[in-house]
Amino acid sequence: MLPLKGITVLEFAQFMAGPSAGLKLADLGARVIKIERPKVGESGRQIAIKNLFIENDSLVFHTINRNKESYAANLKDPADLEKIKKLILQADVMTHNFRPGVMEKIGLDYESVKTINKKIIYGDVTGYGKKGPWAKKPGQDLLIQSLSGAAYLTGNLDDDPTPMGIAASDMFTGAHLVQGILSALYQRTKTGIGAKISVSLLESTVDMQFEGLTTYLNEKKTIPKRAKKGNSQPFLAAPYGIYQTKDSFIALAMVSLEILFKAMKIESPETFSHPDSGFRKRDEVMHFVGKEIKKNTTAYWLNLFEAQDLWCAPVYNYDQILHHDGFLELKMIQEVETAKGDVIKTTRCPFRIDEERIFSRKSAPITGEDNKRIEKEFNLK
Repeated sequence: MLPLKGITVLEFAQFMAGPSAGLKLADLGARVIKIERPKVGESGRQIAIKNLFIENDSLVFHTINRNKESYAANLKDPADLEKIKKLILQADVMTHNFRPGVMEKIGLDYESVKTINKKIIYGDVTGYGKKGPWAKKPGQDLLIQSLSGAAYLTGNLDDDPTPMGIAASDMFTGAHLVQGILSALYQRTKTGIGAKISVSLLESTVDMQFEGLTTYLNEKKTIPKRAKKGNSQPFLAAPYGIYQTKDSFIALAMVSLEILFKAMKIESPETFSHPDSGFRKRDEVMHFVGKEIKKNTTAYWLNLFEAQDLWCAPVYNYDQILHHDGFLELKMIQEVETAKGDVIKTTRCPFRIDEERIFSRKSAPITGEDNKRIEKEFNLK
């Protein structure tokens, strides 16, 4: 049995961060009911990647809202709001990512909700917290990565600020929300009382950078400088990074210059003799290593380095990783099916419980798909 079976979650969240938390809770066995606007549903249904849609909803909506139910309600309508409050009375968790002040206006802020259900775990997501000059700014992944300093860590020295090519701020924030909710659920088993869990995109994105920020705060507040070429982590010494080979690219990690040069059977230049050369002369070292690496193929270097237990990896694109035996062994791809029978390939839950992988066949729901059944089951009439 999945560990969260029997836990009911009401998800008022939209777009990515909040729904990604609901996805993980659903995969772990919780019953996640999306509370959406009638007919149009949540705004994330129309946020598309590559303009791909399945049955009028974006493909990305399906990837992040699979395995959930949908209850359509107009929160500004007193009758619908009363039904929602009856649902809250019977729920374990509710989440939302409205801007500060929205839930207060409709009477579904934490202080109001806990008078309905003192055991409720109330999770909210904001962009920048609830107070301060940024509180009402739009919280969006690219904006947060840009504002937080993270965009100056990716790429090479002469590149423009470069955000990560994934919704990293959203995903980390969703993961933090899940961690908080699970902690509160455990605490509730001892106290019988719920709790409020608050996360923000900015705080989570700052937390993603705890290594670099701690270094900055304790080392003369020096702005991190990306490597001239092959940069992967601007705070680490050469040869850490990505190098072009004769036919593709290879990544090198956590290997000393002395050991690397010995493995490559090349003489270390006298100018790199100082133990801190990897830090002091990072660009020069990476340039020198890069010229040598480019003389042979990726397969050549992998065979050489792996035989000596040096940490390295080829640099794959999606097509290469998805067809590799190492990836296929993980069984990370699953098929989900919509209510109308369309089949979508997507990733599965990354957890394993007692070595069992978690798969789910159910795709994202149609807006209001479960209204009749939920109203009958929870006696909302």
